[in-house]
Amino acid sequence: MNDPVQRVVIVPATIESIDVVQAEFAEWWTELGEPSTETRFKFETAVVEIATNIVEHTHRAEGASGRGYSLELTGSDAEVTAVFEDNGKPADIDLSTVTMAEVDDESGRGLALAIAALDSLDYRRANGRNIWTLVCQR
Repeated sequence: MNDPVQRVVIVPATIESIDVVQAEFAEWWTELGEPSTETRFKFETAVVEIATNIVEHTHRAEGASGRGYSLELTGSDAEVTAVFEDNGKPADIDLSTVTMAEVDDESGRGLALAIAALDSLDYRRANGRNIWTLVCQR
């Protein structure tokens, strides 16, 4: 692959946006031509988990009115990356302390699953936006 394969998705922070993200991911993955189903499963799981967290926490904290997020997918010979940016409130999270929820817990697995699936997950706040960067080596 000479040039990176990119796709940008901009959606409102609604539960319906998860379906849009998954459809765009599938099209991008096909264009990328990555043969590894293991890489796809890990990366797609992490992408969907972060998108779901953005939507859930936006609704819980402030409602979805005027809230949205973007997802930029990039595939190169070395890695696949996803960068989410959202205009929600700052996330109060220390990724180094994330652990898997107990079996009986109804939530709390999303970030732990994403961390386990990826080579790198980073969160930062810049210019009034939450920025999540996901990296999976190819």
